[in-house]
Amino acid sequence: MKVAFYSAKEYDKELFGEQEGEYDFLFLKDHLGEETAALAQGCRAVCVFVNDDLSREVLEHLRQVGVEMVALRCAGFNNVDLVAAAELGIVVARVPAYSPHAVAEHAVAMLLTLNRKTHRAYNRVREGNFELNGLMGFDLVGKTVGVFGSGKIGLAFCKIMRGFGCEVLVCDPFPSAEAKQYHLVEKEELFERSDIVSLHCPLLEETHHLYDEATFARSKRGFTLINTGRGGLVNAKAAIEALKSGQIGYLAMDVYEEEKDYFFDDQSSGIIQDDVLMRLMTFPNVLITGHQGFFTKEALEGIVETTLENLRSFTLGGEMRHAVSADA
Repeated sequence: MKVAFYSAKEYDKELFGEQEGEYDFLFLKDHLGEETAALAQGCRAVCVFVNDDLSREVLEHLRQVGVEMVALRCAGFNNVDLVAAAELGIVVARVPAYSPHAVAEHAVAMLLTLNRKTHRAYNRVREGNFELNGLMGFDLVGKTVGVFGSGKIGLAFCKIMRGFGCEVLVCDPFPSAEAKQYHLVEKEELFERSDIVSLHCPLLEETHHLYDEATFARSKRGFTLINTGRGGLVNAKAAIEALKSGQIGYLAMDVYEEEKDYFFDDQSSGIIQDDVLMRLMTFPNVLITGHQGFFTKEALEGIVETTLENLRSFTLGGEMRHAVSADA
């Protein structure tokens, strides 16, 4: 079966290319959108990533050129119009879990980097400057950590933070049995009590801009916010104002609401036109990484395995274990 593989990077070609005997992958560096949908001509499936556009218009174009399946090589599916996909008869499947530890550990790495300022210390020492002024951090032990979302990633993060000796608060409207070992709270209590907050919930209508001007104001002054979930969970403009006022003490972002035009590509030789992103990067207490939380050997192997499983299920007409629909 021929598969149009959008947003392909060299590591994708290396890992998925090993399956060439089973599938004929057409590797495309372009993101999927209205202008590039025609490149899938003659393919029964497309394989896409987090910033590819699967709106109704794009899905209609894909269906016209013969596409019957969308294989997401990621867990999130907020970029897919599932209603349109169902109407067009296009099957959508995702990778619900690969390595939850990869994202959870990256969130912790960002927290430790900001707190102990190892990124600044590294640059100082390389220049022969061993002064400690401006590098003071705080002990994690005894701090209250709020976690939005008790899926596999959120629970992995909870376990790590408990290991640091933190009190862990969890907010989830549908907590798992494992989540109940932690202190379950409503979001209002989490906002008010947490010294550190980490976001691991899906981007839904009710979680869009979970952190905005109002919720920043209700949070503990000087708190640390970590977002390795979805960019739309945080109103970036409101975050800038909260940083300027000192309401946010530290901000770590592996995702950004308008990341589509920038993340996963080398922008170093051009001019970034996003004024909000550029303003965020001027703060010394802000750390931004380019959606790399998932990027471990184990996670990529898991993504390949599940994506191929989804393609095989579609080809053979078997049970689609990881299908997503508008009713999900």
